[in-house]
Amino acid sequence: MEQQKLPNVTIALVLSILSFMCCCLSAGIGGILMSGIALFLVNKDTKTYQENPQEYSNFSTLKTTKTVAIIGLVIGAISLLWTVYSIVSMGGWDAYMEQTSEIYEQLGIPME
Repeated sequence: MEQQKLPNVTIALVLSILSFMCCCLSAGIGGILMSGIALFLVNKDTKTYQENPQEYSNFSTLKTTKTVAIIGLVIGAISLLWTVYSIVSMGGWDAYMEQTSEIYEQLGIPME
């Protein structure tokens, strides 16, 4: 009998890797969201694997994907907490946006 691959491992791995980039670009929210979806898919495949382990060949990839998703989730949570802390410590949303726009101006990035 030929072994199959678990159905959601590849998409979960892609989402886990993308969660790292989204942590930086969306103040952690995107990273948390993508890692959460990846962990949901990993748990679904884990249950599928446990029902019939002889039938599937890529369980080691599933474990790696789970690790990457957890790391992405932790980094996303830290990034979100840091953003919230920055907003609160600067005196609110307006002060945070003012400082952010100054940084963008220094870098030559238009903020619109």
